[in-house]
Amino acid sequence: MTADVFQLYGTRTLERPPVRLTAGKLTVDLADGNLRSIRYDGIEVLRAISYLVRDRDWGTYSPEIADLRIEQGNDRFEVAYRARCDGPDKTMLVIDVRIAGYRDRLDFEAEAVSETGFETNRCGFCILHPIVGVAGSPATVEHVDGRIVATRFPDLIEPWQPFKDMRAISHEVMPDVTAECRMEGDTFEMEDQRNWSDASYKTYVRPLALPWPYRISANQAVRQKTSLVIRDTRHSAQRSVLATLGGAIKLELGERTGTMPDIGVIVTPEEADAALSARSVLSEIAPRELLFHFDPDAGHGTEALKTFAAIAATHRGRSTLEIALPCKTSPTSEAAEIARQMQVAGFRPDAILISPSVDRQSTPPGSQWPDCPPLEEIYAAARAAFPGIRIGGGMLSYFTELNRKRAPSGEIDFVSHCTNPIVHAADDLSVMQTLEALPFITRSVRAIYGDKPYRIGPSTIPMRQNPYGSRTMDNPSGGRIPMANRDPRHNGRFAEAFALGYAIRVLDAGLECLTLSALTGPFGLIAGPGEPTEQGGRRPLFNAVRILSALAGASWQECVSSSPSEVLAFVGRNAAGARLHVVNLTNGERSVDYRASEKELLLAPFATAVLPLPD
Repeated sequence: MTADVFQLYGTRTLERPPVRLTAGKLTVDLADGNLRSIRYDGIEVLRAISYLVRDRDWGTYSPEIADLRIEQGNDRFEVAYRARCDGPDKTMLVIDVRIAGYRDRLDFEAEAVSETGFETNRCGFCILHPIVGVAGSPATVEHVDGRIVATRFPDLIEPWQPFKDMRAISHEVMPDVTAECRMEGDTFEMEDQRNWSDASYKTYVRPLALPWPYRISANQAVRQKTSLVIRDTRHSAQRSVLATLGGAIKLELGERTGTMPDIGVIVTPEEADAALSARSVLSEIAPRELLFHFDPDAGHGTEALKTFAAIAATHRGRSTLEIALPCKTSPTSEAAEIARQMQVAGFRPDAILISPSVDRQSTPPGSQWPDCPPLEEIYAAARAAFPGIRIGGGMLSYFTELNRKRAPSGEIDFVSHCTNPIVHAADDLSVMQTLEALPFITRSVRAIYGDKPYRIGPSTIPMRQNPYGSRTMDNPSGGRIPMANRDPRHNGRFAEAFALGYAIRVLDAGLECLTLSALTGPFGLIAGPGEPTEQGGRRPLFNAVRILSALAGASWQECVSSSPSEVLAFVGRNAAGARLHVVNLTNGERSVDYRASEKELLLAPFATAVLPLPD
């Protein structure tokens, strides 16, 4: 592979391109045995139909595919293959798959058998409906008992499953075109995957209220089938406008305006010495906020706080101490002990963000909530231990957990949560598509907390903590895997584009602070030993964070993109004038036309650009 590939992705391994299959107006992409970008007449009907097998930590197996057969006809296609998942203790699961596509129908059948027995949290189909153009729209759900209910896809993000006991769901794709997705072989339910920043509603097999992990018995076949049926009653043969768009992506100045958020950088005790050594780089970035992480259960104590104090002393901006409170004794005594250690260390942050340590773990539907003192008691203990300091609440994990266990607004000065784009899938397309879900997340938070000061982060591509299992996944080979504590794309321009796209997607939320990285380590702006980079140890992400940090407090104005899944932009205005900030979210060149600029812009893959604009 060329050096350009590494600069883009932080790895020399490219994803295998999908195989495009067509049957009349129906098109699908076959990728690693599953179906993506299922479109009819150019409009996305389903984001994916996948047959997935998950382990006890909700990690997704990457099955070995054999005997793949693809037949493409004029108005139909067929796919067949055999997949094998190798589990722990020499267990194995074999899945026989058949896929058939016709002009108005798509069938995906699978039969799974294990000679040894096989432990899993989930084995079966996941069907993803897109959110753009679908959120809040009408739907018809057929339940397993035969009831048919007229309803709607959720607009604000549902904390729990909006639909249960499903047999089929239908929605309108475009006027006079409907799509029915029918599931057979088990009971299905839907969750609102926007909770995890996935840009989809997910219909999945086996209700979460049932025990997991569970065991597939030896030599017992598990058969399932998913069918998509298109009903097109249009009298005109005219194709959809969206199916024929082409040429340059157009940017037009919009009406929405606001103030750019402060940019934060997180520092952990494990990286504190390295961050202190890199204080000159920190000064160059000049973030308004340093977020210091503190977890007594991880052995963090006075020495970590002393290093935090030394870093804060070199920093011109504000600082926040993020505390994972153990809650093993009384919150009052635990908070008082941390306050005592802070006094010994000479560390006084401007704010405290506090949350029970146990709340970093998810409590899925059907699970028992863990023992934990009431949040009101925790915030009261924090105010008593840290007088005169702002107290923030929310979650040190993700919006999912905040949506399911909401911090009482009246007890906190600001609310905070993180997101992570590789909870369920880690391919390049899925990661970039998570940006589509961010406005739904921020709008849902505003619906709960109104104009309460609001922070997001740290939100990075690699996962710092796994609320859904016992651990994050090690990634020594540098692959694209879900829930990994290291991700190769963090080293490439992919991460720079993702970060700028992230910032643009949350502009309308009126954030107080946005944290997109650490300074050092696997989540940092500076690469470690042996990690090649473009700029003497600085990852490309450094550029995005530095630019955003310099814009803190400036005014912004939206730019409406004709293709927001490919190119995003905004105009920032400060004392230096007005500048267009634009980012290409794709792995191909994109031509951009912005009439307030002097010429058409050609953006390289995952490129960002800053262009001065005339007054």
